[in-house]
Amino acid sequence: MVARVHPTAPSHDDKRPFDIDDVLARVREAVRDLPDAAMFALAARGHDSLFEQLVACVLSIRTLDEVSLPASLALLQKASTPDALARMSPGDIDALIQPVTFHEAKAHQLHAIAVRTRDELGGALPCDAQVLQSFKGVGPKCAHLALGIACGHDVISVDIHVHRVTNRWGYVKTRTPQATLEALEARLPRRYWVEINRLLVPFGKHVCTGARPRCSTCPVLKQCRQVGVTNPR
Repeated sequence: MVARVHPTAPSHDDKRPFDIDDVLARVREAVRDLPDAAMFALAARGHDSLFEQLVACVLSIRTLDEVSLPASLALLQKASTPDALARMSPGDIDALIQPVTFHEAKAHQLHAIAVRTRDELGGALPCDAQVLQSFKGVGPKCAHLALGIACGHDVISVDIHVHRVTNRWGYVKTRTPQATLEALEARLPRRYWVEINRLLVPFGKHVCTGARPRCSTCPVLKQCRQVGVTNPR
């Protein structure tokens, strides 16, 4: 029996060499009119301090941007500094972030971050990944993304979208987000280290989706190796 080739899955011979500059330029154009990732959207609205960005990232963990962004705005409009948030009770914080996943636990985490920042760190978070990751609930993804946006650090933040899309492209070949982070640090040009998260979150949500990616209209189809794709649209 002759295997049928899906019309949106070009044979290996039809694929062009992968050019990360061209691919990201195409992705940049594809997501131009899509909603920005939550933390970048917050920064555009003026919530661009390291503390605000870290708070927003904690709220975003295992929560859709459509949910975490309004919750972050509600909380930060009430308390955008460590001192203001520390003066709130975990219960008061929880009341403002109810829609996010694990809201009660996150309320206690954020209160603890605010109190420690106020009492032990002089009222301001340092632009230091180790310090950020010393807080309960803050891993490399949140630390790197907050540092990239708020401090201008050249760091890569790998979430599920960055992990899935770069592996699907065949640009990296890894099994975990941490391994993807290490692979990208070794290969991705430094000028894209912060931007890749900004680009691939909306691209992964709306084009290169987890289930049935929209390969037929994807602007990088000719360069993407479509690793693991079995049922594209």
